[in-house]
Amino acid sequence: MKAVYALYADPDSAQLAVDSLRREGVAERSITVISSEPFEEYEFSRRDKPTWIFWLATAGGAVGLILAYLLASTTQRLWPLVTGGMPIVAMWPNLIIMFELTMLGAIIVTVITLLITARLPTTRSKLYDPEVSSGKILVGVENAPDDSIEKLKQTLRATGGEVNAG
Repeated sequence: MKAVYALYADPDSAQLAVDSLRREGVAERSITVISSEPFEEYEFSRRDKPTWIFWLATAGGAVGLILAYLLASTTQRLWPLVTGGMPIVAMWPNLIIMFELTMLGAIIVTVITLLITARLPTTRSKLYDPEVSSGKILVGVENAPDDSIEKLKQTLRATGGEVNAG
């Protein structure tokens, strides 16, 4: 992986570097910003997109609900316990099982969706510098073409960063 990155002391210079990289035509997915604390008032990334996690969790809950009803009612029909005129499949006792499996289905689908969207576990190496732990902000370009590395270094240096190559 060819990468060029710079370390910045303050978020204003890091934002200036990100804006400069965007003006240079660097793809949004190639720009990496890493800091030891969140800077919510800065727009380091434009990767915000709508998520389907709500709908997927709802679908997982619905599947869990259906499976719970089928499990409970099938079990009660296979081994019926006839008790004084009451129905074999009673809803009130089944509601506990239905609730639990509804939550289990929603939680499992949510965790699987999180792992897929976060691309975990990852096998490729990530861009990182130990100075980030000291409070610096890393702004880098991953998978930079060979012919543009010098231009990217100049852009990062012009915005006040300590340029390194990974």
